[in-house]
Amino acid sequence: MIKYITILKDKRKGTLTSDLLSQHIDHLREQTLKGNIALCGPFKDDDGALQIIEVESKEAAESIIKQDPFIREGYYRNYEIFELIEANENNNWLSKDSQTKGNINK
Repeated sequence: MIKYITILKDKRKGTLTSDLLSQHIDHLREQTLKGNIALCGPFKDDDGALQIIEVESKEAAESIIKQDPFIREGYYRNYEIFELIEANENNNWLSKDSQTKGNINK
């Protein structure tokens, strides 16, 4: 599985309804039960939100985002999706990764 970081942007503040919130929660619950959402939540500044999605492709991640009522109904007008290269002890914090090596000033 590949991890994608999705940023929901351009929030239309003052337009949230109880029904839309319920639909969004149902969507998050369903995707979490399927194992597709690892983490999600709004930013403290009340201007955007993040979802970490674990799926096989960027197209699959985008499909999940497009199904989210917050996007479908325009509560968030835009989103961005980024593929994450996870750094951890198992890969020595990416110290030998080609991207990391390419960014080292020799």
